[in-house]
Amino acid sequence: MSRAFVKDMDGEGTEDIPELAISPHRNLVTPAGLAHIDETLRRLDGELATARAAADRATIARVERDLRYWSSRRFTAEVVDPVACPENVRFGCTVELHSAAGERIRFKIVGEDESDPAQGRISYVSPLAAAMIGATVGDEVQFRGNMAV
Repeated sequence: MSRAFVKDMDGEGTEDIPELAISPHRNLVTPAGLAHIDETLRRLDGELATARAAADRATIARVERDLRYWSSRRFTAEVVDPVACPENVRFGCTVELHSAAGERIRFKIVGEDESDPAQGRISYVSPLAAAMIGATVGDEVQFRGNMAV
């Protein structure tokens, strides 16, 4: 029988998994974002050791892929220290938006891997952050109608 028609049981569960996409943007991070990358790398190292001990090929493949991503992100990280009282909105700032109806929303502008809009952290490359960067108090930005910074 041709080898092409034989199922290889040794490789079961180790299909090629796609690499995680690396952003084309600069990898700006806050000091907390860098700490998050370092913690993720430590956690993944532990997961890899556990998966290797269990000979869990699928988990080994996933964790090795994740380690490649986070190692790359650590290597390219550009830490931006926050400025205490900047005159203009910039990376690392927390911005409070006010609507004419009295709605107030706070966002911190952070790196792509740090972003979590539900927690009030938005990526500096997001459209809202791009609209706010460079703004000063009283400027208007497009978000849920016009809102002032």
